[in-house]
Amino acid sequence: MTLHPEIAEFLAALPAPPEGPLDPVAMRAADEAHLPPVEERLPLHAVQDVTAKTDAGEVPVRVYTPAEADTYGLLVYFHGGAFFLGSLETHDHVARSLAQETGLRVVSVGYRLAPEAAFPAGLDDCYAAVRWAAGEDSGLDWDGATLAVAGDSSGGTFAAAVAARAHDDGFDRITHQILYYPSLDLDFDADRYPSLRENATGYGLETAGLKPFNAFYLDSGADPADPLVSPVKRTDLSGLPPALVVTAEHDPLRDEGELYGERLRAAGVAATVSRYPGAGHGFVQHFSWIPEYHRVFGETRDFLNRR
Repeated sequence: MTLHPEIAEFLAALPAPPEGPLDPVAMRAADEAHLPPVEERLPLHAVQDVTAKTDAGEVPVRVYTPAEADTYGLLVYFHGGAFFLGSLETHDHVARSLAQETGLRVVSVGYRLAPEAAFPAGLDDCYAAVRWAAGEDSGLDWDGATLAVAGDSSGGTFAAAVAARAHDDGFDRITHQILYYPSLDLDFDADRYPSLRENATGYGLETAGLKPFNAFYLDSGADPADPLVSPVKRTDLSGLPPALVVTAEHDPLRDEGELYGERLRAAGVAATVSRYPGAGHGFVQHFSWIPEYHRVFGETRDFLNRR
C-alpha cells in the first residue's frame, strides 16, 4: 500500500530541514510552538501535574484520570523524540486518548533528555516512575491488577527496557508492554533490516537521519550493544510481560519491531505484532486523527483487556 494520501500531502508541504548540526533547544521550541490550547484538548475527568519523588530524584509526571473511581489500573507512558525531543506537552493528546480509550489512569513521564542528561538518566527516570506509580505513596490508587508500560518510538525503547529491567530486578508487577513503532536496535547499519532500505527516503523519518538524531543519546554514553539501549539485543526474552508491538508499513524501524515481536513469541511471551498499512513513523503522535490510525487506541484497549 502506498503512503496514506493525507500523510503524503502533509510531508510534501514541509519545508526543507535547516542545514548544519541539529540544535536541540531550537528543535524543542519548534515542537511546542503550535500546540492547541488546553481548552481545545480532549476533556477528561481530571488532568494533574505531579512531582514523583523517586529513587532517581524528582520526576515530573502528568496524571490523566478518565473517570472517578476508587481504584485504577495504570498505564505509564513514555513519549518519543529520539531521546532529546518530546515532552509532556507534545504528547499530551496521545496520553489523553489512551486514558479515554483504555479507561486506565495514564501517567505520562517527563523524563530527562539527552544531551543535557547523560545515559542512563532518562531510563532511570522512566523505571523509577513505574515503581513510584505502583507504590502507596504515589496517591494513584493502583488497583493491583493492571500496570502497563507504553511508549512511542524512543519511548517504546524505554518501555521495552523498563520491562526487562523490572524483570531482572524481580519487580514483577508490570502486566503489559505496549511499543508503538519502537526503536529497538540503535545499530543503524542499513544492511541489518530490509525496511531501512525500503523506507530510506520519502516517508518522514529517513534512514540517513537516524544516526544524527540519535547521536545526542549515543554520545552521552548509551552503547548500542547494551540490551537496555537496544532491547532487541537481549539474549533471553523469556518471562517478560505480554507485548503489543505496533509498526508502520513505511517506517525504517518497522523490521526491528517485528523481529522483536517474533523473538518474544519464540521465548514464550504472548506478543501481538500489528502493522498499520499506509502509515509512516510517528503516526500515533501526528496522524491519529485519521480514523484508520485512531483505531490504534482501541487496539491498545483490547490488548489490555485480553486474558
